[in-house]
Amino acid sequence: MELNPEIYEKKLVVKKKHLDKQKHVNNVQYVQWVQEVAEEHWEKRATPQQVEQYIWVVVRHEINYKKEAFLGDNISLQTYIGETTHVTSVRHVIIKNSDNDKLLAEAKTTWCLLDRETKKPVKIPQDLKRIFLS
Repeated sequence: MELNPEIYEKKLVVKKKHLDKQKHVNNVQYVQWVQEVAEEHWEKRATPQQVEQYIWVVVRHEINYKKEAFLGDNISLQTYIGETTHVTSVRHVIIKNSDNDKLLAEAKTTWCLLDRETKKPVKIPQDLKRIFLS
């Protein structure tokens, strides 16, 4: 039986605080959204024990910016887990204008699992990998 990654979605509306001097969403804001949706997905799917035991840290961000977003735009952030190694996992985030389905940006971020107490990398347990599958 083939398992597929769960797609987690967050919706938001572009606010003035998200804009840069050109009056479109600042590129740094996209990075913030990528981090926020990843953390939210983790906190919703992980058990309280997992959240207490582990933390995730970013080791690499790759973002391709496709189109601009503006004040008042409705945004959809969709994320899922791709390739997983012993201590890292690759998270994909697709950012779209949810009114017209236009792709705004795509991100691929590598996260490393750490023991919350020691701050050292730990092997990703199978049960933790499974929480992100549908």
